[in-house]
Amino acid sequence: MKAVIQRVSHASVSIAATKVAAIQQGLLVLLGIEEADSQEDIDWLVAKIANLRIFPDENKVMNLSLKDCKGDLLIVSQFTLHALTKKGNRPSYIKAAHPNTAIPLYESFVQQADNELGKKVQTGVFGADMQVELLNDGPVTLIIDTKNKE
Repeated sequence: MKAVIQRVSHASVSIAATKVAAIQQGLLVLLGIEEADSQEDIDWLVAKIANLRIFPDENKVMNLSLKDCKGDLLIVSQFTLHALTKKGNRPSYIKAAHPNTAIPLYESFVQQADNELGKKVQTGVFGADMQVELLNDGPVTLIIDTKNKE
């Protein structure tokens, strides 16, 4: 499971010019799921995202987590995070999970995030052609891969 995590002042997802999700201060997470992912990946990544200390405290030091500042969370599925680009110029998405594997894992990830944060998180629509708008705050952007827990 790969995640691109962006601290945002606000973010939204639209489909066919209709806004389907929006948040204010918090995190936008672009989530890529591969066939090898499991509930263990979800458990670790949701806890990591909720507790990353990347929000400023009263001294403007990144010392607060999403949970600490009661920020919002927007999760958007993005299979292209698993693109293989080593050969040629057309990315291969063979490592990305097929929908029959990815959808249940995505739904479980969202549910676990709801539980971890104690509130409903916002989401895009799995598999849809989405337009994502955001105002990156900082900018702060992190990339996390559950297969490489550094």
